[in-house]
Amino acid sequence: MQSFSWKSPFFLGAVALVLLIIASLTFSIVPETKQGIVVSYGQPKRVWNAYQDNEVFGSTGAGLHARIPFVEQVAWIDKRIMGVEMERQEVLSTDQLRLQVDAFARFRVTDPLLMYRRIRTEDGLKTQLRTILGSSLRNELGKREFATLLSPERGQVMNNIQTALNAEAQKYGAEIIDVRIKRADLPEGTPLASAYERMRSARNQEAVAIDAEGRKEAQVIRAEADAEAARIYAESYGKDADFYDFYRAMESYRTTFNNDTKGNGDTSVILSPNNDYLRQFRGRR
Repeated sequence: MQSFSWKSPFFLGAVALVLLIIASLTFSIVPETKQGIVVSYGQPKRVWNAYQDNEVFGSTGAGLHARIPFVEQVAWIDKRIMGVEMERQEVLSTDQLRLQVDAFARFRVTDPLLMYRRIRTEDGLKTQLRTILGSSLRNELGKREFATLLSPERGQVMNNIQTALNAEAQKYGAEIIDVRIKRADLPEGTPLASAYERMRSARNQEAVAIDAEGRKEAQVIRAEADAEAARIYAESYGKDADFYDFYRAMESYRTTFNNDTKGNGDTSVILSPNNDYLRQFRGRR
């Protein structure tokens, strides 16, 4: 029977394998893009490479870390900005239009311990944020008209949604970076045609109102101009009655003999040379 040898290749290989397994369970390499939560018996104990404001790449807590093998495990959480997309939802605006809205949000995990205690995984966090985003979107757009999404006020709407979503996200250790609406469409079919017809009617009414206001202003300007002209005529009559009489006669002749807008008169008038209407043609004596 062969005796056992401590220098046996099989024994040394087994020892090396055990040491390798223990080392793999003891040491972990934390990348720059990850946060590691050390968990012992289901309870989070500490964080490796936790997110910090204004941190410098290469000067974080990434690198080689050790833990107690078989007792402590590591849960990994992404340190980068992540996204969550909301499934298309129907929102009712204040002008009773049903909108089909697609939206998305960008976020990052800033408190991994709180996030792990509250919701455990990134997928669970994304599901929760997707639900909150839909609720915030319905609450905010339900206070607005459809035209708001086509105006500069849309930016304020997005800020309000981001503020509301961020207040809820902080309860799960996350921070909302941005919120955007990708599309906001009216449902196809009769609702869409009806909405277009209402928008067309509203624009036609606005055009009629603008035209009426323009006509009113034109009448006021014309009346003011006529009054100013009458005042000037009156002043000229007071200063030189003969010149005023001559000017008015010339205006009358132009109106009578030049009935063409281009000044080509073709009116025939038969009057006695001594007719008072033609007095200005006789000259002054």
